[in-house]
Parts: sequence; structure tokens; C-alpha cells
Amino acid sequence: MKKVNAIILSAGKGKRMNSDVSKQYLEINDKPIIYYTLKSFEKSNVDEIIIVVGKGDVEYVKKEIVDKYNISKITNIVEGGEERYDSVINGLEYLNDEDLVLIHDGARPLIKIEEINKIIDVVKKSGACIAGMPSKDTIKIINKEGVVVSTPERKNVWQIQTPQAFGVEIIKLAYKKMREADDKTITDDAMVIEKYTDTKIKVIETSYENIKVTTPEDLIFVERIIESRKK
Repeated sequence: MKKVNAIILSAGKGKRMNSDVSKQYLEINDKPIIYYTLKSFEKSNVDEIIIVVGKGDVEYVKKEIVDKYNISKITNIVEGGEERYDSVINGLEYLNDEDLVLIHDGARPLIKIEEINKIIDVVKKSGACIAGMPSKDTIKIINKEGVVVSTPERKNVWQIQTPQAFGVEIIKLAYKKMREADDKTITDDAMVIEKYTDTKIKVIETSYENIKVTTPEDLIFVERIIESRKK
């Protein structure tokens, strides 16, 4: 039986939040954002969780998050790197090649337990799948001068979220090739799979609520959704 792991990325500083506190530690209803993320994974069919945190944050996260809120599935808390992909690679080092991994942004606290479980079910069959939603807006492709080049069909344009789930062996191999190529263009885990393997990636529809907290306005949205779910 393949073990299902989750890597929760919590190393970002969130410059657009205009806060001295890393965004994942900002509180909503007296609990940090990362709490809501971890609780969803704790209650899901994930077997084990690794948190990747900022430099110097390991003890803080262990004491103020993991121990305080009794997150029992966490097996490792590790420091991240300079870029997002460095943090992912640091987390992957703790996983066995024959297992599966869900990689998720710690600042996406509204992911639902049933959505996590759906992604687990699909990745077990497909080997690679990612969360996303159809774009509500028309998308324009522009050039460096800011001039429209083309307009893709909206039905084919999706906004990609996390979790992104893969076989551990294939995602490790893809990142190894990326580093060998000294590729700095990677913006999500699916992209490295696309560029450096032939693996087909399934997109799983989740929810427009599954936003990444990036700006102060996002905190208002998240708070209201959390309140509505309580009711």
C-alpha cells in the first residue's frame, strides 16, 4: 500500500500582505491561517504531513502550531529554501520513492477535506493530478509591450490551485532534471512535471473558495467563509 504524504509549504514571507508577520501566521478568529490548512489535511486520508517553514521557524512552528493544536500527523518540520521549488525539494527528501505526495500552499486555508480525499483517489490511479477551477474571466495573452497577442478559448483556461499530487519518484526525477538544467522559470509543481517528464496531469475541479491568501483583502474573504462554514 502506497503511503500518502502531504508537504505543506509555509516558508513564504508574503510581501504583498504588508505585514511584519509571515502571512501563514496571521490570525483569523484567534487561530493562525496555517492552523486551518493543517486541520483539513489532518482530518483527510493523508497518512503523514511534512511542514516546510522559513529559516529559524522550526521551533516556533513546533511549539505554537503543532503542539498547541495537537496536529498528530506531522512527522517532520523542515526549513525551506530561497525559492518555492527549493522548499518543495527540501520536503521531498524525506519521502520514499514508491509513495505519493500532495503539495499544498500553507496559505490556502479553505481547502476542503473532501477535495483532498478526491485528489488522493485520483492520483492513486493517474499518478499526477492538480486542483483547479475554470476561469470566470476572459484571458488575454499579451507581449512585453503590453499589447494583446491572442485570446484563448475560455472553456480551455483554468486557474490552477493546490494541492498538486504526484508519485514521489516522478516529481523527484522532474526536479532533479530542472536543477541540472538550472531552470529558474518554474512557478508550480505541475510545470516541472510538464517540462521534464511525459506524465499526463489530470485537473480536478475543487472550489473558487480555495484561494491563496496574498493581500489584506483576502483575509476578509477567508474570515467570512470560515464563519459561514461554522453555521
